[in-house]
Amino acid sequence: MGGVCCCLGGRESGSDPILDAEARARAAEAAQRRQEQYENSAAGRAAKRAAEKAERERRAPPVRGGEGLATRWD
Repeated sequence: MGGVCCCLGGRESGSDPILDAEARARAAEAAQRRQEQYENSAAGRAAKRAAEKAERERRAPPVRGGEGLATRWD
């Protein structure tokens, strides 16, 4: 009926491990290129700036007092 066992997830039982490794390597290279393109895009740069700003705010020392304790001298 096609030579594919249902327990192999649709893969043929005689698949070549070398070809599988080459396919995984090509897919990883393509993913790396997509990631680099995203990082160089405006959206990627904006996301990076936002993440860096959030990290700086997280690491900033806590503010003592608060806006409710501010004194105004008019």
